Amino acid sequence: MTIRFDVSDDQRTPFYLRLADAIERAIIDGVLKPGDKLPAQRDIAFDLKVTVGTIGRAYQIARERGLTTGEVGRGTYVRKHEPETAKSDGPALLRNSTVDSIPGPESGDAKLDSTSAPLVGQADEIASVYAAVLRDSPAKALDYVRGVPESWVEAGAEWLATGGWRPVNENVVPTLGVNAAIQGIIATATRPGDRIVFEDLSYAAVARAATMIGRAPLVVAMDEDGMLPEELERCAARQHPRMIFLMPAVNNPTGRTMPLKRREEIVSIARQYNLLIIEDNIYGKITDVDVPPIAALAPERTFFVSGLSKSVAAGLRVGWAACPRGQAIRVTVAHNQLTGGRPYLNMEVAARLVLSGRAEAIRQAVMAEIAERSALFDRIFNVTTTGQAAAVPYRWVSLPAPWTSPAFQLAARNHGIRIDGEDEFQSVRGDRAHHCVRFGLSAVGERDILANALEVLKGLIDSGSITYVSVA
Repeated sequence: MTIRFDVSDDQRTPFYLRLADAIERAIIDGVLKPGDKLPAQRDIAFDLKVTVGTIGRAYQIARERGLTTGEVGRGTYVRKHEPETAKSDGPALLRNSTVDSIPGPESGDAKLDSTSAPLVGQADEIASVYAAVLRDSPAKALDYVRGVPESWVEAGAEWLATGGWRPVNENVVPTLGVNAAIQGIIATATRPGDRIVFEDLSYAAVARAATMIGRAPLVVAMDEDGMLPEELERCAARQHPRMIFLMPAVNNPTGRTMPLKRREEIVSIARQYNLLIIEDNIYGKITDVDVPPIAALAPERTFFVSGLSKSVAAGLRVGWAACPRGQAIRVTVAHNQLTGGRPYLNMEVAARLVLSGRAEAIRQAVMAEIAERSALFDRIFNVTTTGQAAAVPYRWVSLPAPWTSPAFQLAARNHGIRIDGEDEFQSVRGDRAHHCVRFGLSAVGERDILANALEVLKGLIDSGSITYVSVA
């Protein structure tokens, strides 16, 4: 089939945009029908006397507009628009309940780029608590927060308790989620220009947000036990940072747990160089890591944060921070200034869930579901995950050569699967490539959809990138 596109002569618009518009017009006018295959890149580039890269950009825009779809090894096709009730042939990746983070319609991709708590029936439980709060305190629930009830603090102290340690109530600050807690702490305890140390692989969103308020991220190398003490000491002596950010219970993305000896070594260096520490325990809450937290080893310099997003429900947006003595009021003020304050409704619901024991019951159900999904991953990838790692809601997967992380991420996306590449976990731009990706196991609504996605990803890994082309 020979297709000629009516490309506009408007020289003020880049050619690839004009070609994308022409493809759209051809589909609207019926020249291209659902299921039709578009010409190969090289053929149309030759016909139109432009580069193959220009055609690739036009085809990519057409895909982003929802006009076409790419199939590995087969080419680019006009998308078929089926009614909601229609059933497709073969195992389709169905719409996910997790809404995309960018404006626009919800994606139908399988979202393995999220690690929020899986659905275990907690919606009805949480709804009943919301109804009770609205019934008991309608005026407070619909107004600004005028104070912090002691029950919110007590719930936070109970939820933060781990490894035989429990924070003192007066040091606990209820927050609008863990990220808000971390940014409030950074704003409180550091100044513009201060440096913050991260592990080589970590939750890079913290570093990026800190950069926006004038703090400078640094990274140090890590091994199987986490941040290397000798590298931290070298960095502290030469770069004079103010703070360290760590996830010792469960590192994101590697899933590693820092042993007690390494924690003690980090604390010793922090004291020697007067470094503050943020200890993020958001994943530790669903793994039952029975190791004393850094906050127990160095309470005078450690801010300990956790919340409900991975273990109960991400949509509640509730967390808590345990601060060094005398710092809670400063973190409270900074948190309120940065976020606008805490919503009474959500905070009261979270406190009731925790203090009634319902949050703990949900947490146990979440852990059981993650264990089932972990076993599913193990079966498909023919591995055995043991210990605390079995409860981690993601897997850090090494890619065989010649796969690179960006190429594999794009290949997955072209199959309707969203995953996180290694760039999402690098706090600064570096020269080292890990050639790894992260698969989230918890946010996909149904296990069979997760299994289908994992089978596709395993097939991509086994086939190698030699069989993959990003565009036709």
